Amino acid sequence: MPPGDTHLLAENISKRFGAITALSRASLALRRGEVTGLVGDNGAGKSTLMKIVAGVFAPDQGRMSLDGAPLHIHNPADAVNAGIQTVFQDLALCENLDVSANLFLGYEQTVGGAMRLLPRVLRPLAALDMEAKARDALDKLDVRTLKAVRAKVGALSGGQRQAVAIARAVRADSSVVLLDEPTAALGVAQTAQVLDVVRQLRANGHAVLYISHNLQDVFAVCDNIAVLRHGAIVGVWPAASASADEIVAAITHGRGPQRDAA
Repeated sequence: MPPGDTHLLAENISKRFGAITALSRASLALRRGEVTGLVGDNGAGKSTLMKIVAGVFAPDQGRMSLDGAPLHIHNPADAVNAGIQTVFQDLALCENLDVSANLFLGYEQTVGGAMRLLPRVLRPLAALDMEAKARDALDKLDVRTLKAVRAKVGALSGGQRQAVAIARAVRADSSVVLLDEPTAALGVAQTAQVLDVVRQLRANGHAVLYISHNLQDVFAVCDNIAVLRHGAIVGVWPAASASADEIVAAITHGRGPQRDAA
């Protein structure tokens, strides 16, 4: 799906933690069919901005909108209901469960028919239906390295685990996916697998926010690169025409032209 108008817009977001200003009037636009990279030094405010969009933190100032309509997020459940899914760096996967069970964790499907007369906690799980839908979710992301949805997550590689966490996000019918350092601590081959999954998110029409310290990965997969410095967005560059030197200069010195976030 080609990128179009802004899907999710965060405007003039500010956040303080005591005497520390984590964000200062930061604005960021995400479009469907685009991957936007968010980079900056440690403490620049990247995680804070992501957690505000995800409903973990409430902003002190600013507003958000979805397709032009006001978006009010007070907690993570509000974000999920709005179609915003977050894949945190720790992935939050259960290693003792298989792929299918992880994709439906907390949203398990039960057998219908006469079984509906039983309390939900007593109904048998619809294991085959969940396995089929898990396979569909992985197929949408073109995850070729993971064939068995009954495989235990604890036996998977780092790249496969990331793919499972991302598949769980898109299985929930999301339109926005926030990725926090998705290739951290991965090898070259596993990183390539994860970047392919991110490209498939873009091809499926998701609006993706990609947070990373790895500029090589950012340039490989992102359409635009936004730089946060001391809590403020100092510039947004098209990845195809930007250079690594420009981005590093913006991260370290705040140099660079500001592109309209909308």
